[in-house]
Amino acid sequence: MIRMIMHGCNGRMGQVIAGIVSEDPQIEIVAGVDLADLGKCTFPVFSSLMDCTLEADVVVDFSSAKALDALLNDCLVKKMPLVLCTTGLSEEQLQKVEEAAKQIPILKSANMSLGVNVLLKLLKDAAKILSPAGFDIDIVERHHNRKVDAPSGTALALADSINEAMNGQFHYVYDRSQVRQQRDPMEIGISAVRGGNIPGDHVVIFAGQDEVIEFRHTAFSRSIFGKGAVEAAKFLAGKPAGKYDMSDVIG
Repeated sequence: MIRMIMHGCNGRMGQVIAGIVSEDPQIEIVAGVDLADLGKCTFPVFSSLMDCTLEADVVVDFSSAKALDALLNDCLVKKMPLVLCTTGLSEEQLQKVEEAAKQIPILKSANMSLGVNVLLKLLKDAAKILSPAGFDIDIVERHHNRKVDAPSGTALALADSINEAMNGQFHYVYDRSQVRQQRDPMEIGISAVRGGNIPGDHVVIFAGQDEVIEFRHTAFSRSIFGKGAVEAAKFLAGKPAGKYDMSDVIG
């Protein structure tokens, strides 16, 4: 039985993951970490990972970027594997993750769903064929009105996958409102919509002369991300120090 700590246990995703784990015989949540115990959880809740006195095999984080620095430090002290699902990290924080992964196993993914990670692979193949043929590329992402980072980490991961396939030739444009000129053929436009309770919708558009090809992933429930996070936790427990992602899990 894999023992897991849920960091951000009071949040929406923390509650979703708790429900998934409760029905999985291979893993259990032994403790949660959040600002306070709101009575939502069936397991003990601590205000920090350092305060947690229970033994565990892995930490899953679905919290906020402002909580990352303390979490990384605590995981390093306790030599605890970390599944990092929080998005909106700064460049400085991303560098800290890279450094921490030299001492502990860290699995970081902008999106935990199986479908999105398959899409990342498909986009690489599409870009190699369609971009040289003159197709323009845009990404439109939509999320609920409580999501604070824009564009989403998944949108950036989709763009990065395309850019990687094209040897880093593209640059990203997030706002064309102040630009009065024809688009650069080596740009990827990225647009964000925030409204209602949309869990997540991403469309990658390849627009050519007289034809348009769209790749789309729509999340109808947050449970797809929770399920991916749980599978990632099972994968990461017991792994050596290093940087991992969802391609390692589904591979």
